[in-house]
Amino acid sequence: MTTFHRRPQFNVYKLPSARAAEKEEDDQMPTENLSDLLGRVSNNSTGEIDSLIGDFQQLRRKLQADRERIQRDIEEYTALSQQVMQMTKTISESVEKVRASADRPTTF
Repeated sequence: MTTFHRRPQFNVYKLPSARAAEKEEDDQMPTENLSDLLGRVSNNSTGEIDSLIGDFQQLRRKLQADRERIQRDIEEYTALSQQVMQMTKTISESVEKVRASADRPTTF
């Protein structure tokens, strides 16, 4: 039985603060670099979400298989229980017949 205990790993990116941007007015981050950074953050987040979705789908399949197995086990147990009850009734009736015949006086 496989157990999933994987904790999601998230990469945290530091975006430049407003004060840092004010200090570096001449060296402002080009729009392309910011776009690349946001793209990487988005791709990493999407990848993590896709990974979690895959894990949940695998867990769902396992739960469905376990549910089906347990349902079959219950049905088999029910059938076996009914058979045992029927056999017990048959044995009880047979024992009563033997007792009744043993209680009759025998004549020779």
